[in-house]
Amino acid sequence: MNTNTEVKQKIEQLLEPLLENDSFFVVDIKISLSKVHSKVTILLDSDEGIKIDECTAISRQLGTEIDEIMPEKYTLEVSSPGVDFPLKSERMYRKNIGRTIKVIQKDGSEIKGSLESVEAEHITIIEDKKRKKNEEVIPVLIQFINIKESEVIVSFK
Repeated sequence: MNTNTEVKQKIEQLLEPLLENDSFFVVDIKISLSKVHSKVTILLDSDEGIKIDECTAISRQLGTEIDEIMPEKYTLEVSSPGVDFPLKSERMYRKNIGRTIKVIQKDGSEIKGSLESVEAEHITIIEDKKRKKNEEVIPVLIQFINIKESEVIVSFK
């Protein structure tokens, strides 16, 4: 195994039985292969969030199996994505319903608002903007295929 893609595919296979019947899901796997010191970063999450001890348990279970496919020296990091990590899957969007998100569309336009719902093909946002006194609130539907990047906006109010 010497390409990032091959290693990533093998790690995904090794992770599958450790994800507790789909209660955890893979957000991202980053692999940096090097002759000196390689690094594998696995970001996991669940609909309720993932705890450090759950990441540690998966890391320990995975560790001995990864030893067989990795070069001599490597670092394995299993953690949850940070709050600033882009939303990449329908499941990540669902987890953040009710929160304020920023969506950058492929055409470059940007929409900020409360994530109201997630469907198979699109998300619905109530845009954050000043409205006139009796102005109707019109939900904005954004197709997944039109989304370039989305992230949760963290508020410390």
